[in-house]
Amino acid sequence: MSNLQNLVKSLGPVRLAVLGVVGAILFGFFAVIAANYSGEPKALLFSDVNVSDASKMVEALDQMKVDYTLKGDGTKIYVPESQALRLRMQLAEKGLPAGGTVGYEIFDNADALGTTSFIQNINHLRALEGELARTIASIDGISSARVHLVLPERELFSRDKRDPTASIVLKLATRALSGQQVKSIQYLVSSAVEGLTPGHVSIVDERGTLLATGMGDDGQAMITATAEERRIAYERRLRGHVENIVGRVVGAGGARVEVTAQMDMTRVVKTSDLYDPDGQVVRSTQTVEDTSSSQNGKQNDGVTVGNNLPNANQTGAGDGATSRDAANRTEETVNYEISRTQRTETKEPGRVERVSVAVLVDGTYTTAADGTKTYQPRSPEELAKIATLVKSAIGFDEKRGDKVEVVNLQFAAPKTVEAASATAPAPEGGMWGLSKADLMRIGEMAMIALLALVAMFFVLRPLIARLGFVKVAPSSADAQLALADGTETPVAAIAGPTGEGENVSFEGNEHLTEDMMIDIAQVAGKVKQSSVRKIGELVNNHPDESLSILRTWLHEPA
Repeated sequence: MSNLQNLVKSLGPVRLAVLGVVGAILFGFFAVIAANYSGEPKALLFSDVNVSDASKMVEALDQMKVDYTLKGDGTKIYVPESQALRLRMQLAEKGLPAGGTVGYEIFDNADALGTTSFIQNINHLRALEGELARTIASIDGISSARVHLVLPERELFSRDKRDPTASIVLKLATRALSGQQVKSIQYLVSSAVEGLTPGHVSIVDERGTLLATGMGDDGQAMITATAEERRIAYERRLRGHVENIVGRVVGAGGARVEVTAQMDMTRVVKTSDLYDPDGQVVRSTQTVEDTSSSQNGKQNDGVTVGNNLPNANQTGAGDGATSRDAANRTEETVNYEISRTQRTETKEPGRVERVSVAVLVDGTYTTAADGTKTYQPRSPEELAKIATLVKSAIGFDEKRGDKVEVVNLQFAAPKTVEAASATAPAPEGGMWGLSKADLMRIGEMAMIALLALVAMFFVLRPLIARLGFVKVAPSSADAQLALADGTETPVAAIAGPTGEGENVSFEGNEHLTEDMMIDIAQVAGKVKQSSVRKIGELVNNHPDESLSILRTWLHEPA
């Protein structure tokens, strides 16, 4: 207890205040670390939520009395790991996160009796836009979407009808969308809105890049895009064929192939009718026969009683001359059917007009006895054979204007593994395959360990050294006299930089050897007895200088 009191008195008020402040800072630091790491670990509840959804979710968590943490400017919400799944289901039951849009839930609490038809139409439009935005945002590569629909109403007694249109703004999670994905979004929206065609759906991304015009001409653009994809696939297929066959000759990696195909992107529809005059066939035959006869004679045209009597004409038939006329007519109509061929020919875009192939092959290498490699170019005969193989692989057509070039050049030496690793970019997640959160946690633990070591060596160790058992050394004058006489050697007093005496006890000189190791208080390890003897001899031979050094040590601040 007396040692502790002496220590406190020797420190002084200033040092005590500094130690108190340092102790308070260390205590607060370790308390914060203990509070952060002693509790339950937290898991990510939702990320990339907008401000409106985040405020509603925070309000719901406050009502449920759940401990949460906001990070990333409020776009990330962390909750205790054991409650994450349950909280997701509870928030989903409340329609959170809604993605900043309103869907058909707008009609859940609506008063149908007190709502006008105009408000109903507006709410229906908002709900349709919100549902489409949610559906589009669920596509891979899209983080959020905003949809605007224009559904014109047909005016009364009006013949003109305007088509509906749609505009979509996408926030992409990736760099860009493929043409097929853009078309799928157009067809998705047009199928959900009555009367909307894919050509009237315009799409832009958050950077203002136009993905679809929406001016009604996207049909031809889609056909062109399909033809372009066909060209790329055709070039890739030919390149694979050439690399496969040439690689068997020059070895793997010994050839580079580039294929360029020129295609006709126009679409042609041709209709033709062909008639064959030699292929006559009787279709129908019509025959008409007409027979007629007539008799002419002299008749008594007088009006008499005899002419009016029955059989008057027979009795008077011989009175005048008579003549007979007969006519026969036969008409035949034959209808022939001529052979007819009707042909409709449609030429789709993507007809190959010309193919150009460039093949770069490496030479051969010979290894000398010392390990050096010597490059040797390939012979023209070998290059000609390779060109023949390439022509056969691509279906070479000279009339079409195809061209094949095979060139032999030495390839550049590949980079070494060390150079490639030095120039390779670091992974996005962090160094050594660790995420940023793992690196931050490792840094915090390293800082804690460093502070613990500093506190141990610069705070705890001096305190323990001062509170240890220390013998009172004899005065410097007595020590000097004892050394001068050489009669007392049981105790050797050695003054350190702090002014305190360090006592070394000896049983007797006769029991010590020059190389015997002895212990000295507050000195780590052991010291040779011969070294202590030499110090005693120096003090004995130079008492004044030794006394001055001891006084200087005693007056040095602790």
